[in-house]
Amino acid sequence: MRQIIPVLEMVLPVIVMLFLGYLCRAKNLVTKEGLAGIKSVISNITLPVVLFKAFYTTDYSLRSVLGFVIIFTSCVLALLAGYALNRFVAQSKLMPYLLSGFEVGMLGYALYGLLAGTDKLSYMASVDLGQVLFVYTVYLTLLKNATGQKTDVKGILLSMIKNPAFQGVAIGIIVGITGLGGFISASPVGGIFSEIIEMITLPTAGMILIIVGYELSMRRDLVGPVVKTIAFRVAVMAVLLCISAFIMFSILPFDKNLFMAMVLLFSLPAPFIIPLYADVESEGVYISTTLSMNTLVTIFIFILLSVYTLS
Repeated sequence: MRQIIPVLEMVLPVIVMLFLGYLCRAKNLVTKEGLAGIKSVISNITLPVVLFKAFYTTDYSLRSVLGFVIIFTSCVLALLAGYALNRFVAQSKLMPYLLSGFEVGMLGYALYGLLAGTDKLSYMASVDLGQVLFVYTVYLTLLKNATGQKTDVKGILLSMIKNPAFQGVAIGIIVGITGLGGFISASPVGGIFSEIIEMITLPTAGMILIIVGYELSMRRDLVGPVVKTIAFRVAVMAVLLCISAFIMFSILPFDKNLFMAMVLLFSLPAPFIIPLYADVESEGVYISTTLSMNTLVTIFIFILLSVYTLS
């Protein structure tokens, strides 16, 4: 019983927030316009600050370099696997993009903070950098091309620079690498700075989980394609996780926090930004349903990680 309670302390808040999100939709407590407003607050304010906090506290060492190379390569391999497996899912032109990339910003940091504490977010950041650069360069370029949108290097760079989440990452990296973060923390205003950051970031996890619960749905006619897509993603990510962890811990000493960050990363669904950056047309429901159901898989793995955390 003593072992179960700590697990429930991590898992039940997630389940409760998902249920509250479902109730918000079922009881029409929050309209779609209201949900869009919540998403806007997260995307433009709280999430960039969460990312800033994670990256400015990251230890930029061999761990970060390895994490970048391994995860960036894994994303490329996953996308290639998506192209190869696409013929088994009714030739969906966007299916390969559901097999690559990770929704770390809107989900990964929230769940990892519950697992290891917000003071350990730097571990997630060390494996997130590779996929951030992959998503905002290779991934979005190919995604837009797949939906007939003309893209060029200038357009991609401008889109990346203007994105608040990427700005949070970039500023966090600069502050972290230059040592400015440590200087601020050690200064007389360090406590005030930390409290402001904490106040802004605190509601993020709860709001994200409410959004996920609100959008969870499954249409019967989509069961086949969605289940196939998720099964392929889980299989591909399981293989990539094993290879990545083997390489990482063959070079570095085993670190439980880093290992949990890697497992959680590879369990995450594809980026939620697919409908924002691509004209999904008739595949819109298939995309959103797959992301929703894949999120449930992530929550299940999160529960298993909760048990592992306390072992």
